[in-house]
Amino acid sequence: MNGNITLENQFGAHNYHPLEVVLTKGQGIYVWDAAGRQYTDMMSAYSAVSHGHCHAKLLAALTEQAHALTIVSRAFYTDKLGNFLKKLCDVTGLDAALPMNTGAEAVETALKAARKWGYTKKNVPADQAEIIICHGNFHGRTIAVVGMSSEAQYRDGFGPFPKGFVQVPYGDIDALKKAITANTVAFLIEPIQGENGIVVPPVGYLKACERICQENNVLLICDEIQTGMGRTGKFLACEHEDVKSDGLVLGKALGGGLLPVSVFLTRKDVMDVFHPGDHGSTFGGNPLASAVGLRAIELLFEEGLIANAEQLGNYLQAELKKLQVQYPQIIHEVRGRGLMVGVEINKRIPARTICKKLLLEGVLTKETHHTVVRLAPPLVITLTQMDKVLAAIGKVIAEVAVELEKEST
Repeated sequence: MNGNITLENQFGAHNYHPLEVVLTKGQGIYVWDAAGRQYTDMMSAYSAVSHGHCHAKLLAALTEQAHALTIVSRAFYTDKLGNFLKKLCDVTGLDAALPMNTGAEAVETALKAARKWGYTKKNVPADQAEIIICHGNFHGRTIAVVGMSSEAQYRDGFGPFPKGFVQVPYGDIDALKKAITANTVAFLIEPIQGENGIVVPPVGYLKACERICQENNVLLICDEIQTGMGRTGKFLACEHEDVKSDGLVLGKALGGGLLPVSVFLTRKDVMDVFHPGDHGSTFGGNPLASAVGLRAIELLFEEGLIANAEQLGNYLQAELKKLQVQYPQIIHEVRGRGLMVGVEINKRIPARTICKKLLLEGVLTKETHHTVVRLAPPLVITLTQMDKVLAAIGKVIAEVAVELEKEST
């Protein structure tokens, strides 16, 4: 076994189950292992590396700022944060932004804002605020967030959990209507559920959620940590249905694949519930993160990455659906939007088996929920590069089909 793997296994917590490859370098859509072998990255670090590995213009922004000023805490103003926050508000149409670091921190910020807004603006009785969430959600790993989860493993051994969360089926508008009470302050939703297997809700569902929330004075908060920043072919996934949320959470690709950057955005009346001392982060909004985050947003538009995600995402799904027709005994369903695609494998075959075989073909991806192969490459991928990936996928699926046939005879 590789020495690096041995060291991680010996001295690290066993809270991940990585594929056995040791990566040492990255450039664009490619990464290389310790032996110098090249792989196509079809994971993008769960959408965090949407711009590709080591993007030259992002590295330039990082390096320039690192030589000037990195962090002074929010105890002082800096010359970088204001422009970053303005850009965020400009591209989302929301009024104010509160920067954090990880996606989970930004989600926690949204929960705190929603509750305090409920008490101070909606007159919900003290400690009675309810936030509606969806079955199959994934919003992070904090105690409060795993307390909202419907995944037994995420919760096992970590209770007791905070109260005030009401779970409804994803994609069921009638269930949302029934769950709303006078104490409901917010509905937190992923426009596409990523960790649950790239689950896309029915057409019109998000728009209906927007209407129901408006009618009941409930904040619609969209968690676009994975789906935002152009991943689905729009800057925000909720834009596919012309939905404008009351609150928005961004992260992952906002850091350009270089460092953790996240943000909670909302209306002015919601953000105004925070006063000095109510909430904060030592690293949130630091000059280094602000410089990289601003450049990361600009490059999505300057380099046409959002349009590329839409065009190549449509192409990827179309080609995969041809494979599904050819190998229905292997591929159960292809779903997604833009360059966020899930291939659901028939339950007789562990999705990890497909991922291991793709690794041998020089394609890196990872299973989710044991049944779905995730395909989410950097948005800089080209048609030629995509065709090579599809050829590898086709080869692996054909190989698995032969193995399955042999087992059946």
